Amino acid sequence: MRDVPAETTARTTNDWFGRFAATSSGWLGSKWAFAGAVLIIVIWATTGPIFHFSDTWQLVINTGTTIVTFLMVFLIQNTQNRDARAINLKLNELIRAIDKARDQMIDIENLSDLELDELQARYEKIKAACASRPNRRVGEKELDVND
Repeated sequence: MRDVPAETTARTTNDWFGRFAATSSGWLGSKWAFAGAVLIIVIWATTGPIFHFSDTWQLVINTGTTIVTFLMVFLIQNTQNRDARAINLKLNELIRAIDKARDQMIDIENLSDLELDELQARYEKIKAACASRPNRRVGEKELDVND
């Protein structure tokens, strides 16, 4: 039976690049891709004496790794973007489903950096207020964000 990474079968998308990125990142993030990369390095290193450790011999591995790294950046970024989007949607659903949760927290990833800084400062204030109370843990009592 083939050892297929779960990421290649679990992720589906409608656009061709999304499918390609999901499948590629699944395979390239597998133990087999790592083993293949190690094998390439071992083969390259063992051919060093044959090519007298020449500049061309070094250029082969430098060029190869640069190209692979350049292309992998785009695949990794695509995968990260999809994962972040899915996590944000899941969190939005949890916020919507919990009665005491603040609906204003839905889609805060679309706020400006200044707005996020202000929101963080408010939560830091709540955290400090809870920490200053004896035997009180954050989350024990509903505190107003506008305090």
